[in-house]
Amino acid sequence: YFRIFNLHFFSLRMKTLILVRHAKSDWPEGVEDFDRPLADRGIEDAHKMSEVLSQYYRPDLLVASPARRTLTTAEIFNKIFQVELVTREKLYHPTEDNFLSTIYDLPDDAQTVALFSHNNGISNFANYLSQETLSFPTCGVAVFRVETDAWAKFDGAAKELLHFLEPKKLFRS
Repeated sequence: YFRIFNLHFFSLRMKTLILVRHAKSDWPEGVEDFDRPLADRGIEDAHKMSEVLSQYYRPDLLVASPARRTLTTAEIFNKIFQVELVTREKLYHPTEDNFLSTIYDLPDDAQTVALFSHNNGISNFANYLSQETLSFPTCGVAVFRVETDAWAKFDGAAKELLHFLEPKKLFRS
């Protein structure tokens, strides 16, 4: 009994942060950056990547940039996860501080959260967290374990990169 309790207690002190770059977008003439849609390959990659991710993780909450390509990517992932999906303007052209302030505001009952955003911000933030050089391709996913019981304590918490998934390596040779 003590062992089970101890493992349960340990899991309450851990959070999982999933960073997702939007899937491949299209560049239609005359369309503003914010309104760019996903390309066919992006739609396909988002479906496949959400299926792969769902084998290992179940986010409690999805938070996305409101830009069309990013929100559409999150909506595709949410066809599998079926959880609350919210948008945050801070995740469009984000800085590290934008990511941190978004994370600090997350509800603590959400143990696993996926943030959907853009490059270069998402690569820079993942590098900041992992102390590695990660360059996010479109629909790339990084998963971090965070040793904390509260998102407000995120910056001071120990973090570990668990997975870095790239569609090209998973689906195309």
